[in-house]
Amino acid sequence: MGYEKSINLSQNGVAGKPLACNFVSGAVGHRLRFGGGRGQDLARAVGLKPGINPHIVDATAGLGRDAFLMASLGATVTLIERSPIIFGLLYDGMAMASKAGGMSAEIIDRMTLLNGDSINLLPTLSPEIILIDPMHPSRKKSALVKAEMRQIRELVGVDGDQIELMRVALENASKRVVLKWPSRAASMAEIGLCSHQIIGKSVRYDVFMQYSSQIQI
Repeated sequence: MGYEKSINLSQNGVAGKPLACNFVSGAVGHRLRFGGGRGQDLARAVGLKPGINPHIVDATAGLGRDAFLMASLGATVTLIERSPIIFGLLYDGMAMASKAGGMSAEIIDRMTLLNGDSINLLPTLSPEIILIDPMHPSRKKSALVKAEMRQIRELVGVDGDQIELMRVALENASKRVVLKWPSRAASMAEIGLCSHQIIGKSVRYDVFMQYSSQIQI
């Protein structure tokens, strides 16, 4: 299976560098070296602690950066991406990282990539922890949104079924569901209150603990 390794959307009205998935260098490599390990907000949100290396399903994989971070910290990660184009970029990025060998290849070995709709796939996976990072509508001040994110939104649109996805995740995760959300955005009223939040400057994580596992994690 082969895919184009980058996509240039400049002719579609979205400026920026060609969209690509790179797990070896650039922002991902920098985050791997200097990100702060398990003290990072994402790691805390999904429950990565010494001696705890869970199976996590990244239900909205995108370009896979969060999944790569979690796998770099010891988790086993299943990535689900329903956009065939983004899936292709992920596929090639993971293949390139495997070929690079060393630490990058070791991390990729803990990642499994699936192409499909998480609403249909989650019930088949028996996940412990599910991470959901829906594609949000563009902000009024679009200059505040990174060019790469605008490119991805141009390709995949907005996740209009994010509430249904959250409900399916809550029905199937055995330990916790983590919703990655804009820090100042209102919560999803339709799914009830989260157990706790981890709030950063631009992003927050709403953590929904499953009752039977609250003592375990």
